[in-house]
Amino acid sequence: MIATPSRSLSIIGAGLAGSLLAILLSRQGWRITLYERRGDPRVSDYESGRSINLALAERGRNALRQAGVEDAVMAKAVMMRGRMVHPRQGQPQLQRYGRDDSEVIWSIHRRDLNTTLLQLAEDAGATVHFHRRLHTVDFDAGYARFIDDRDDQPHDIRFDTLIGADGAGSALRAAMNRKQPLDERTEFLDHSYKELEIPPTADGGFRIEANALHIWPRGHYMCIALPNHEGTFTVTLFLPNEGDPSFATTNSGAEAEALFARDFPDALALIPNLRRDWEEHPPGLLGTLHLAHWHLQGRAVLLGDAAHAMVPFHGQGMNCAFEDCIALAGHLLEQDSLAEAFAAFEADRKPNAQAIQQMALENYLEMRDRVADPQFLLQRELEQALQARWPTRFVPHYTMVTFLHTPYAVALERTELQRHILQDATAGHDSLDRIDWTALERIVHAQLPVLEGAH
Repeated sequence: MIATPSRSLSIIGAGLAGSLLAILLSRQGWRITLYERRGDPRVSDYESGRSINLALAERGRNALRQAGVEDAVMAKAVMMRGRMVHPRQGQPQLQRYGRDDSEVIWSIHRRDLNTTLLQLAEDAGATVHFHRRLHTVDFDAGYARFIDDRDDQPHDIRFDTLIGADGAGSALRAAMNRKQPLDERTEFLDHSYKELEIPPTADGGFRIEANALHIWPRGHYMCIALPNHEGTFTVTLFLPNEGDPSFATTNSGAEAEALFARDFPDALALIPNLRRDWEEHPPGLLGTLHLAHWHLQGRAVLLGDAAHAMVPFHGQGMNCAFEDCIALAGHLLEQDSLAEAFAAFEADRKPNAQAIQQMALENYLEMRDRVADPQFLLQRELEQALQARWPTRFVPHYTMVTFLHTPYAVALERTELQRHILQDATAGHDSLDRIDWTALERIVHAQLPVLEGAH
């Protein structure tokens, strides 16, 4: 364990990762102070139109469990068994994520989760300062200035170490980059998103199936809807920035309504305030952040979106950030200095962050296009059959990422092997009737060792 005289750490950002990390480190005996540029979400209006509902998976639940806060969070979570695919023609079909209800993900609203974790962080002993936007940092002197945007007043602090949990637009990352270039690069997707809402029924119930992630795949674009515990659904439309349809051709609420009438008519009927929401909610950018370095010796370290922001199409951004929190807390216990702990944390997490960033981009293609493709569905059927025969060897991609603790880098490597096996075995087939199971058994056992944790 690191023996520093003050045992104090300053966390920039009191969002999801910052609050969870504050709980974990406070319980380890650190004196934690959080600085958040926004107001207290427990008393002020939460930022709307920019949240993208959160899909809590086993990785995230495991982190919450280790922090002792899982029950408090799960009280407001809604189970999602799979993707409810809404085709252009025909009835919606549920594509399960796992084998049964033990393999599901959970929808939770960012505000609910943030307020719960913030309260628990304070309960654990952390101090939180709101309306503190990081302005300048002198890493050598251990001095930082924050600005209160309500009155432009500066607030100066002395710090031992700064931890950046302040998201994709991290102010701490910018300060670190000025001190020592991090080789920062952001690859923006040529798509953006807009949030809308399906309200509850008059009696407070859900208007469509509650226990599913609804998806309207349309090739180059798509619409999704995730349930909230109060009966609403958060709807997110993903559109190209250019072309037709795109955000360039869909500006007004009336144009958005026309787009939905043409491509998502069953969804349009569920969104009474589509015009108003469209015009009030700004479009959100989607990008992948790459950094060469996550830390400045023992003075500062980045985690979560501040270190490795990703597109939201695998629902793993928050889960990955929560794993970061567990890993950083663990390295702080194991190493003799902050610099060693931060270096070990980066070496541990960076390959896994890069793997899930890649898988999140690939999942967008799957969600918007392939979920309605017969060849994809046949490969999915074979995947489930192979899992049933050899459950510890052929573990579906989604299972490794979502229901197990398999390192993301390992999941990516196995996924690519398995994709080739599925493609080769189904080539030229329209059913599984003529599959050569004996040959497949040899291939699976030769290429896929038993996976730890699979069952």
